Amino acid sequence: MASAADDVLDLNRRLLAAVASGDWKTYRELVADDITCFEPEARGHLVAGLPFHEFYFKLPAAGGDAKSPPASKPVTTTMTTPTVKLLAADVALVAYVRLTQTLDDTGKPVTRASEETRLWQKQGGHWKHVHFHRSLPS
Repeated sequence: MASAADDVLDLNRRLLAAVASGDWKTYRELVADDITCFEPEARGHLVAGLPFHEFYFKLPAAGGDAKSPPASKPVTTTMTTPTVKLLAADVALVAYVRLTQTLDDTGKPVTRASEETRLWQKQGGHWKHVHFHRSLPS
């Protein structure tokens, strides 16, 4: 039987796959309506709600963006040394460095890294992603 930590880690993997593939439907299933975040695209501001994130999912697939590379390019996402801490029976923290491998505009392989901390909360019997902090390595 999987532990709560295993369940949350699997959900986090699904979330990152949805981001990489531009899968808004799966993203919506996993994310709370009132999600909050700090991330490079927010330019130092705390962002609340889904519209900010939905913008990136609606971009044309050919162009891609910082969150979801173009669908025509291969993308591999790796969570390095993920750590899950259960803060309560219904709250979990996941921390890791995300490595995203893809191709640049010339077809050369590139790997980008971001440091991520994500909070998950059980709501109505289901884990929901409620907050994250993503930053570029210093």
